[in-house]
Amino acid sequence: MSNKKNRVCPVTMAGSLDNRIRRWFQNPQKILGPYIKEGMTVLDLGCGPGFFSIGMAQMAGKSGLVIASDLQEGMLQKVRDKIKGTELEERITLHKCEENKIGLSGGVDFVLAFYMVHEVPDQKEFFNELLSILKPKGQVFIVEPPLHVSKAAFEEMIRKSREAGFTPVESPKVFLSKTVILEKVRH
Repeated sequence: MSNKKNRVCPVTMAGSLDNRIRRWFQNPQKILGPYIKEGMTVLDLGCGPGFFSIGMAQMAGKSGLVIASDLQEGMLQKVRDKIKGTELEERITLHKCEENKIGLSGGVDFVLAFYMVHEVPDQKEFFNELLSILKPKGQVFIVEPPLHVSKAAFEEMIRKSREAGFTPVESPKVFLSKTVILEKVRH
């Protein structure tokens, strides 16, 4: 059962993560526009084929940076292919994380973790590492699928984030999703 719970979306499913229908229900500009500003350094954690990475790079602008991070080289290759030869190539850095470690140092203003925290084997360690990556007052936007994540599991995840030093500040509406914006309160 634990293998199923922490299963990562395979690269072969990437097309279902990046299409026009999804853009209509989960528009990156509408979802992230209130949080990502020009010049920010943002992390798209579990970026998959880059559905949100592209929009994040546009919002962060020429002076901003997006770190598109994924466990799977195949997903990062899809992002690489998408941005090759465009101005976004300079604004999006690709980063391969490990199963139990993101592997980045500090300096991030905002983290998006869309439909991926339920796949993390050790959430307590995950939140501790996020804390070390974020700047003071940095935020993490977590979006989880309701069919995979029960209300109790989502509340447990928020409890673990609080223990690490985050405080929930908002629950934005995202179609068919459980959401929370966490803010770093401990340094």
